[in-house]
Amino acid sequence: MKSTLRVRFAPSPTGYFHVGGARTALYNWLIARKAGGSFILRIEDTDDSRNAEEWVEGIVSALTWLGINWDEGPYRQSERSELYSKAVERLIVEGKAYWCDCTREEVDQRAKERGGAPGYDGFCRDASKQNSPGSALRFKIPRPGQTVVHDKVRGDVVFDHGNLDDFIIVKSNGSPLFVLANVVDDIDMGISFILRAEEHLPTTPKAILLFQALGAEELPIFAHVPVLVNAKRQKLSKRRDRVAVEDYREMGYLAPAVVNYLALLGWSPGDDREFLDIDEMIELFDIDQVNHSPAYFDEQKMQHFNGVYIRELLADEFVNYCLPFLEKNDWWVGNVKQLETFSRVAPLVQERVSLLGEAAEMIGFLFRAEVEIPLELVDSVLRKDIKAAQIIKDVGEIYRGLQRFTAEELHDVTRAYCESIETPLRKLQAPLRVALTGSKVGPPLFESIELLGKETTLKRLSLASELIGTPSQ
Repeated sequence: MKSTLRVRFAPSPTGYFHVGGARTALYNWLIARKAGGSFILRIEDTDDSRNAEEWVEGIVSALTWLGINWDEGPYRQSERSELYSKAVERLIVEGKAYWCDCTREEVDQRAKERGGAPGYDGFCRDASKQNSPGSALRFKIPRPGQTVVHDKVRGDVVFDHGNLDDFIIVKSNGSPLFVLANVVDDIDMGISFILRAEEHLPTTPKAILLFQALGAEELPIFAHVPVLVNAKRQKLSKRRDRVAVEDYREMGYLAPAVVNYLALLGWSPGDDREFLDIDEMIELFDIDQVNHSPAYFDEQKMQHFNGVYIRELLADEFVNYCLPFLEKNDWWVGNVKQLETFSRVAPLVQERVSLLGEAAEMIGFLFRAEVEIPLELVDSVLRKDIKAAQIIKDVGEIYRGLQRFTAEELHDVTRAYCESIETPLRKLQAPLRVALTGSKVGPPLFESIELLGKETTLKRLSLASELIGTPSQ
């Protein structure tokens, strides 16, 4: 690749930032950084009916969070209309584009009458019509001929011009279509490598013809990366799948974990390694190693990645990353005492969560005045053993007599009690945890009891014992 390599990421601000778009941006960024080139951010915001400023802000925020920084931009296509107008004028003057006032109904009717494939039949191609209300500008496909897309991922893909319609480049309302705006911008910005999603491959021969018609000295390199699919091998869709980068950020994913996972969706460093830091990705990424087959976006695997990254954080880092998630809860006031308690339990939580958002769920019992035990757990855990009420009452009395309320002491006396009633300790831990925390999962039990403190522990055990004895409604 050229030392002056220039790539661009050109999203349309029509919704939340898709993970597929994030991967496309990442691949472009890795290519630029490896080659010492430039990564340009360009916003395709010419469609006023679908674009929204909040989506632009979402794109910028998501890329910033992921660490995909740009060298130029963000440019806005809505601010570059003069360039598109000049390109349109040139194409008209050189006879490479023409005005067409055919309606969609007329085009479909003619296709039906001729019994051929649907599509535009070139009705206005040689009519020398002028621009008038309702007219659209079409590009005149050279005939006969073919265009070959030399694709770094898919090899050579041949498009016969006989199968291409004279496509619209300016809508009847005067707005340029994205294929024209993109080509004009790519020429103006000197883009030398275009990497984008596979779904854009059918428009690439049109882009190449426009590059040539507008006098581009050299065509960019093209690469079309595979689509992302769900477990059913269906293309990821925002209507049925969780695809927004913003959602994963809100759930408690770490940006480096997401970047690491996205990089491997279609690419491999060539060995068995899965966990790579950003410098390793830059060094190893090779577009020639990207597979053209659809890539399975496995949310569970990405969550596993996230858990690994969480466990690699320093203790203070983990605490700081968790704070925004704790602050969403009414039981968190963030005073010194709460921060000290959380800092003590944080290393235990860090080993058990795969999402930062899970930390709040896991430690809420420490800060709530009371815990509400779900009825399902009352029946399935607390009432599972007919002696549970008496056992919990007995444990409460044992704990009441302790002078040292430490995790070690709590473990020892609870184990001794279990031996006295010939019950394995593991069988007693589940009802104890539910009684004290309202959940079946959490930090290590006896460390949790120590943090709860003697007074709160005894109060909750007493309430749980009473609850077990109350008939189900």
